[in-house]
Amino acid sequence: MKILAIADKESKKYWDFFERGMLDDIDLIISCGDLDPRYLSFLVTFAHCPLIYVKGNHDDKYVDIPPDGCECIEDSIYVYKGVRFLGLGGSIRYKVGINQYDQKEMTKRVKKLKFKLRKNKGFDILVTHSPAFGEGDGDDHPHKGFEAFLPLIEQYKPKYFLHGHVHQSYGRKYRRHRVIGDTLVINAYETYIFEIETEYDEQFNKVKEQQARFDEEEKRMAEIKKQKLAALEAKKAEEEARATEEAARAAALAEQSEITGGNEICPGNET
Repeated sequence: MKILAIADKESKKYWDFFERGMLDDIDLIISCGDLDPRYLSFLVTFAHCPLIYVKGNHDDKYVDIPPDGCECIEDSIYVYKGVRFLGLGGSIRYKVGINQYDQKEMTKRVKKLKFKLRKNKGFDILVTHSPAFGEGDGDDHPHKGFEAFLPLIEQYKPKYFLHGHVHQSYGRKYRRHRVIGDTLVINAYETYIFEIETEYDEQFNKVKEQQARFDEEEKRMAEIKKQKLAALEAKKAEEEARATEEAARAAALAEQSEITGGNEICPGNET
């Protein structure tokens, strides 16, 4: 099964410069959120396959302009050609919005899926907008991931985890692939095409090795940063101690001057 995963940025290739036949070999389109609903409607019109989606934090407009011909899989398990897709959209709550949740709210959403998970005997692909907490999410609050995704992945061990929300422009935090346990994680920013049957075997071990090197480099950089901060703090403390010492010396000299000045005999006043 060939999947076109999309998120966060409308592809000019598939919208502005679209040509008939571009999507003929795609078996399923998956949107991980924050995309114009008209873009989704456009894609499903010219594709010969379903388009399923979850909502991003910028998709409140879907209430008034839903993507025509597309299937929302929020809080459900969608089964297509024997593959089970679990959908959990939205981002961490950072302002008013209907597609934003705090950590407890997302945990409640996951718990409510208990019956569906039991009925379907788990799931194969997790589809979300936000990443998991600590796994490719951002340092700033609006781009923090959800803690509830981690035990969900650990328990059911899906083969794939697709998400968006963290853009390519975010620098070192952006990685197309990563691994969580036995799950291959794919950031679907803009577009990503893969074959379900082969992508895992082709990418998993390679990504795992790359991630280990990346994590080691992150630790090394963090240690260097820690040492630099410690050196700056030590220098600051030394400068403050020196300033305190100099202030004390100046105060002592001033006090001594006052004492000796009061006992001086002025010329011309000798008795």
